[in-house]
Amino acid sequence: MLCVISSIELKKSFDMLNANHVHNILISVHSSNYQSQTWYPSSHLQCNQQVAYKSASASNDPIRGGYNSSATITGSDACAKAGIASLGITGPQTIYKNQTFEQLFQHEVANNEGKVANAEYGDTFTVDTGKFTGRSPKDKWIVKNIGSESDANIDWGKVNQPTSPEVFDELYEKAIKYFNTKDKAYVFDGFCGANPKSQRKIRFVHEMAWQQHFVTNMFIRANDASDLEGFEPDFTVINACSQVDEDWKKHGLNSEVAVVFNVEKKCAVIFGTWYGGENKKGIFSLMNYWLPMENPPQFPMHCSANVGKDGNSALFFGLSGTGKTTLSADPHRALIGDDEHGWDEDGIFNFEGGCYAKTINLSEKTEPDIYRAIKKDAMLENVALKEQGGKLVPDYFDTSKTENGRVSYPIFHIDNYHEPQMAGHPKNIIFLSCDAFGVLPPIAKLTPEQAMYHFISGYTAKVAGTERGITEPTATFSACFGAAFLTLHPTRYAELLKDKLEKHNAQAWLVNSGWSGGPYGVGKRMSIKTTRDCVNAILQGTLADAAWEKDPVFGWELPASIPGVDSTVLHPRNTWPNPEEYDEAEKKLAAMYVKNFEKYAGKGDVDYTKFGPKA
Repeated sequence: MLCVISSIELKKSFDMLNANHVHNILISVHSSNYQSQTWYPSSHLQCNQQVAYKSASASNDPIRGGYNSSATITGSDACAKAGIASLGITGPQTIYKNQTFEQLFQHEVANNEGKVANAEYGDTFTVDTGKFTGRSPKDKWIVKNIGSESDANIDWGKVNQPTSPEVFDELYEKAIKYFNTKDKAYVFDGFCGANPKSQRKIRFVHEMAWQQHFVTNMFIRANDASDLEGFEPDFTVINACSQVDEDWKKHGLNSEVAVVFNVEKKCAVIFGTWYGGENKKGIFSLMNYWLPMENPPQFPMHCSANVGKDGNSALFFGLSGTGKTTLSADPHRALIGDDEHGWDEDGIFNFEGGCYAKTINLSEKTEPDIYRAIKKDAMLENVALKEQGGKLVPDYFDTSKTENGRVSYPIFHIDNYHEPQMAGHPKNIIFLSCDAFGVLPPIAKLTPEQAMYHFISGYTAKVAGTERGITEPTATFSACFGAAFLTLHPTRYAELLKDKLEKHNAQAWLVNSGWSGGPYGVGKRMSIKTTRDCVNAILQGTLADAAWEKDPVFGWELPASIPGVDSTVLHPRNTWPNPEEYDEAEKKLAAMYVKNFEKYAGKGDVDYTKFGPKA
């Protein structure tokens, strides 16, 4: 039912919320259908990390999830007690720190920060992030501290744009000055990385409750106040999103939007963009810097991961829109995470405490786990709402605002999530591509050398209408399936993958979730069922005895048959009305691969150029 609260009732509720500085509520708990301790062998490590507790129903569960390290701090020394006075923030007299899900909902409604939608599985708060409905990569900057460790290691260029310490200091002071005009602020202390060996303590300072809601969903939450005793952040993000940098031209930036990271000062500032993903992906970029510098080096990955009942884990690399989130949410396997992971000597582990899924054309039939995760405590971003029966309901098929509508939710909204958020070494590595040219097969087996080539290439395709100016399929190559977040040179990550593949005898695959029978506008997109059947064949080991045929251009091997899949689809040339047209399209795409890979020739320990397609 749509949430309607009278102003008197809301004020009473809000006053009560403010009066109770720390809430400790015990709730009855019921474990998930998937008991990780029983079903899934995991790392031998023991760590104090998030453990979700789910009650029988929301009605008797006022603090859903069981996480409660909440504190409302008031008085002239509120900032000092909250740990942000050392930043220079001393003005706010009220600090809302690590609010519970229920408290955040009350704040969001009271602050009029968005609307409450009557989603099928529960009322869900929705926000509109204005003109920025995605990241602003041209406005992300890293401070070039001359002579520092980061100066020597960061791959400076279009992705990691350098700015000066002086520019950062000016923006930092501007952010501090702004927060010192506020009566209140929101502070979140949490963690990134489920493995205690490399876990980072992260602090966010926000001006709105929904922003704290977002990071509460996405990062690893403290179970209670004891988890935060002696908390000293490894990195702090000060998000002054409602402010802009009027001096951007003087500062040598691209616009009045500024997302600036200073590795040595362990701090970042955000101006001018309300998009929630800037918080999430900024920390991911830092993990991509920190982990390879560990001893021994750890491998940060832009991928989803899940694990079977036999403990057999799998990784799904892919860019946005390729199925990375959808395919990892498997009712027969437990979800480790949908986007960001690390791989070390013990196995794989999630960086996050939640999921951030696209909602375009979402339905319960096609993506049931994600659809059902949209309920209380989830948060919708830039999703259209429509009136239906006197209620506001989400319309996932209305993309008039953006095709990048999103939902964030804590990972325990997925019934069969993997509680430890860690698992053993994967045996299958799946590279996902959405090929709009209709050339790539739905599944292909890669040699280790081909795996390196395609990992460095990171191919997918954009289709007409997804971005302004795109009128036909456009090839996109994003190194390591996440170039926008790589702080070191791509070959550093490729060498880490090479080491893991060799050491753990993992098999790499390419899975195409894009078009078949012709390019976009002519052919049809692979059904989710077809893609899932291909993935299931990989994970269930049913391809062990398959007959294989080598593609003459790309060199990978294609299976003759897969249970449940039309054998014609497995060989894309056979799906085109005119096979000669397919041959031309394949040669054209192969040439794009070769051209893109020229910049990696001779880089790294091994030159993988010869393992690519024959243009």
